[in-house]
Amino acid sequence: MKQLIECVPNISEGRDMNIINQVTAEIEKVEGVKLLDVDPGATTNRTVITFVGEPEQACEAAFRVVQKAAELIDMRQHHGAHPRQGATDVCPLIPVSNITMDEVVEYAHKLGRRLGEELQIPIYCYENAAFQPKRRNLAYCRTGEYESLATRLGTEEWKPDFGPNVWNDHTAQTGATQVGARDFLVAINYNLNTTSTRRANAIAFDVREKGRPQREGGKVNGKPMKDAEGNTIMIPGTLKGTKAIGWYIEDYGIAQVSMNITSIKVAPVHLCFDEVCAKAAARGVRVTGCEIVGLIPKSVLIDAGKYYLAKQQRSIGVSEDEIMKIAIKSMGLDDLKPFNPREKVIEYLIEDHSQKKLVDMTCKGFAEETASESPAPGGGSVSAYMGSLAASLATMVANLSSHKPGWDDQWETFSNWAVKGQAIKDELIHLVDEDTNAFNKIMAAFGMPKKTDEEKAARTAAIQDATKYATEVPFRTMQKSFEAFEVCRAMIEIGNPNSVTDAGVGALCARSAVMGAHLNVKINASSLKDTAFRDDILAKAASIEAAAIKEETELLKMVNDKINL
Repeated sequence: MKQLIECVPNISEGRDMNIINQVTAEIEKVEGVKLLDVDPGATTNRTVITFVGEPEQACEAAFRVVQKAAELIDMRQHHGAHPRQGATDVCPLIPVSNITMDEVVEYAHKLGRRLGEELQIPIYCYENAAFQPKRRNLAYCRTGEYESLATRLGTEEWKPDFGPNVWNDHTAQTGATQVGARDFLVAINYNLNTTSTRRANAIAFDVREKGRPQREGGKVNGKPMKDAEGNTIMIPGTLKGTKAIGWYIEDYGIAQVSMNITSIKVAPVHLCFDEVCAKAAARGVRVTGCEIVGLIPKSVLIDAGKYYLAKQQRSIGVSEDEIMKIAIKSMGLDDLKPFNPREKVIEYLIEDHSQKKLVDMTCKGFAEETASESPAPGGGSVSAYMGSLAASLATMVANLSSHKPGWDDQWETFSNWAVKGQAIKDELIHLVDEDTNAFNKIMAAFGMPKKTDEEKAARTAAIQDATKYATEVPFRTMQKSFEAFEVCRAMIEIGNPNSVTDAGVGALCARSAVMGAHLNVKINASSLKDTAFRDDILAKAASIEAAAIKEETELLKMVNDKINL
């Protein structure tokens, strides 16, 4: 599996789209890199750019971004609300898949060295890529921002990790760039019903990990207190893993608390939202919503949606789209402008849309495709779909029961069953297309050349491997469809009695899915030369089918007894 990293360079230009477009065009010149998001801000005069790719290609794109930004942006002319000290202010690398943080750190160091040597830009490495403990903190690297860079460069304390340690016309134009390796950072701004930057800052200081200076006599205008070493004594805020400031956004006509959440494991977005709301309310201010800058992992919205559903004592065993909708509405992510998860969630943006999926068809489209002269989808895919319907029907009963008036004390029990049903349904939905993919692998293997003995041997081996996989996929469908019986049984026994027949139909679907998938296991296994594997999987499949028939008989009797006709 290929390695993927995300890169999120922030350039110090958020107003001139001609410059922004020239910079982002450099990314699209690099093959194998996908530009995901460009988020300019006029007040901050800053653009957050997000792209993903394999490490070497992503680093090449990052180099080109920094090079073009240094060419087009003159920091001597830059003004904006956001802290900054370079034409490309920060350039973090983030692991996405099949790559460790240690590996990402190595790539960050290679990128930083190349930027420093080839472009002659001062480079400071931060977060996990930092060479010095104190430089892990981005705010420390950016001490005094661009305006203090002239006095810092040339000193030993502020010697860059890579690049020149001199202030000259070139570095005056480019400023310094921070190259990092970090986990996902969520940049989120909380919208306040006030225009007061002072109030926004006070709320930010209440919550951010760094907190605020302790002042003499506890007075707002008292002098900051120092420790024995002369360092300012800080009163920590309530949210670890966060940085925050308050500002006024002229475009919106409101003040915001602008927060970077550096660890969503330590400080989940939904808990940060609730805490900012609480601290704002204590100061007579209300949070009307929030906006997310750049992209986020899917887990941010899923975790938030489940959290707010649970607070409402509602089932969390609902669809991914429904969970996200609750998260968006609960945190007011669409307060200032529409929020589309398909444009903000990184997993959605890196999905491969080149291959048409059966599960994306309409019901009618799927039926017509099945009825066509094409050999796929066939019985295996249809069996997996029937299994998904079995789990869906049982899950529906669980969700209806969770929301039934007078059953509020049981909501969590039914929610847990719904979560289980959703997981079974999701796996079977995946198997709908996987069964067709398995068939296509067999056809591809049969299409391999067979002129020489070597080609014939390779073709035979590929056919056997593909056939083995095509046997395993419907077997997985059998196993997963059988799991749906457990949820069906529970809903027949304890679910809303008005929906007992729905759970009964679910049992019928589960039985049919198991038996249909079993037919595919048998026909594919018949071509296998590995007799030990063949005999083992056939014996297991026969056992599952027998158990499914027995389970369906019992459950239908229970349903008919409850109907009592």
